[in-house]
Amino acid sequence: MDFFGLADCNNFYCSCERVFHPDLRYKPVIVLSNNDGCVVARSEESKKLGIKMGVPFYQIRELVEKNNVAVFSSNYNLYGDISRRVMSLLSSFFPKINIYSIDEAFIDLSEIEDIGCLVEISHKAVKSIYKGVGIPISLGIAPTKTLAKMASVFAKKHKGYKGVCVIDTDEKREKALKLFPVGDVWGIGRKHSKRLEYNGIKTAWDFTQKSEGWVRREMSITGLRTWKELRGVSCIEDEDALYKKSICTSRSFPNHGLNRVEDVEEAVANFAAQCSKKLREQHTVCQSIIVFAYTSRFRDDMPRNYIHEITNLDVPTNDIQEIVSKSVQALKRNWKTGTYYYKKAGVVVCNISEDNAVQCSLFDTVDREKQSALSKIVDEINLRNGHDTVRVAVQGYNNNWHIKNEYVSKQYTTNIKDILVVKA
Repeated sequence: MDFFGLADCNNFYCSCERVFHPDLRYKPVIVLSNNDGCVVARSEESKKLGIKMGVPFYQIRELVEKNNVAVFSSNYNLYGDISRRVMSLLSSFFPKINIYSIDEAFIDLSEIEDIGCLVEISHKAVKSIYKGVGIPISLGIAPTKTLAKMASVFAKKHKGYKGVCVIDTDEKREKALKLFPVGDVWGIGRKHSKRLEYNGIKTAWDFTQKSEGWVRREMSITGLRTWKELRGVSCIEDEDALYKKSICTSRSFPNHGLNRVEDVEEAVANFAAQCSKKLREQHTVCQSIIVFAYTSRFRDDMPRNYIHEITNLDVPTNDIQEIVSKSVQALKRNWKTGTYYYKKAGVVVCNISEDNAVQCSLFDTVDREKQSALSKIVDEINLRNGHDTVRVAVQGYNNNWHIKNEYVSKQYTTNIKDILVVKA
């Protein structure tokens, strides 16, 4: 029997902060979203205090102060670099890994046939990553990706597993399914979860007892694949889990918002650059770019406006200059002068495909080979010298549109000025 693994970093953002604040290891910690708006990460201690995911920070400020909860603004440069270190160390134990998100990776374990040897290696990997990077991880092992993700949840919740949970028999699979809420199953989603619960389906086991015809009729093809995976039939291919089908980078602006085209243009350029970087990281290209910006929907005393434009490219690309240029052009075409204060803007890249099969155009005037080589060099420079060391000029260095982050920690691993100093 072939197995898949799912490595999941526990409370990743909070764990990253604890690496450089070891005094917070057993204390409540939360991390806030852009502009310090909502809670996006919680330590186990914070969860026990009743702090919910997504709750606005102002609503729990009194609870936070009363219980001495450590608060951090999102520090994505730090989290991204820590993630890279975790994945690098994980790949030294398991060569075939597919990074699914900043804190998760699927592992192809088909080449390790002995289950005892597999469990031993997995425990070594968990211990080595915690010792080498300081991040606790949970590793789930099962015959399908969906079951592996479920197993990782059990590995995280129950200390007896010591970070590794294996579902290798039908008895273990049945027991896990009966204990797992259907709404928490990977691939179900909130919409289908409500429909399933309405039909009396509360656990993953209840879901697997429905007929294939019923699932096909009531749910999408994704739901049917999830049903098969829970029954032990592997049907999610690598390309289904390997890369995102669309990527969005957006941000809310502080105070009243922005009303100068230069400020919004700079913000959009940076969002577009981030999208292009993510495309290259997952080895994909996009054929469509969506640019949007809108004023506050809650301010009746201010004029409202909404910008939304889709740009379709002749040749799919992940080049930073091309994506930034097309995004800025779309913004300028739709810009209206006046007293509009834009509260949020963003860039979405979609119609994504793998970068190894790009259909070119007969009338394309861009030197794609030269463009690709330049992007690769820029990425290498930025990796060695820090985020956005080399950037497109229109990205600028203005701080007018930057997020509010009163509680942000230092760039311990990506900025030479923030490296920890030890006094002997």
